[in-house]
Amino acid sequence: MGVITALRVNGKKKQVSVFVDGSFSFSIGDEVAVTAGIKVGQHLSAEQIKELKQVDIFQNCFEAALHYLGYRPRSEAEVRQRLHRRGFNDEVVDKVIIKLKERSLIDDEAFAQYWKDSRQSFRPRSRRLIKLELRQKGVASETANEVVADLDDEAAAYRVGLRKARVLSGSDHSEFRRRLVGYLRRRGFDYGTISAVVVRLWQERQTDSA
Repeated sequence: MGVITALRVNGKKKQVSVFVDGSFSFSIGDEVAVTAGIKVGQHLSAEQIKELKQVDIFQNCFEAALHYLGYRPRSEAEVRQRLHRRGFNDEVVDKVIIKLKERSLIDDEAFAQYWKDSRQSFRPRSRRLIKLELRQKGVASETANEVVADLDDEAAAYRVGLRKARVLSGSDHSEFRRRLVGYLRRRGFDYGTISAVVVRLWQERQTDSA
């Protein structure tokens, strides 16, 4: 048991240094200090100090997760990986993940839908490749399968290929085919889909130029 003899606030770091019996004892975040209501003259046991430190670690971990999620939605696995890289242990990460789920801030089904929609809108690619990306982000195979089930590869390949075909308007058939095949292959479409789309786009170009 000791007595808090001084509290020093570091505004830039949003930290409060706690001095017990005249000596520095520990630092915690200012929000944790305010919530706990610590004040000079207060008696603190070793168990209370330990508890304050644990609360502070949890708060730091939670804030790190919120910051990471501030850029875009993430899968649970992405958040876990990030927090572990920041040095937080399994126990505190598990608690933060539970809190994030309670607040609907992480949801793998919603994340998978977001990822698919984003890919379809801005960087279209095949159903197989989108599923692979979701799996690499730790989304369960069953969830990934359900989300990509309604994707139409031929329609997506045509949409992607049409934009590229406009860039290749001055190319002969050999170059048109070679560059379009490579372009679509890098986006994960299979050979059969690519062949059908390339033939269709070449025929449309010939019709337009007739």
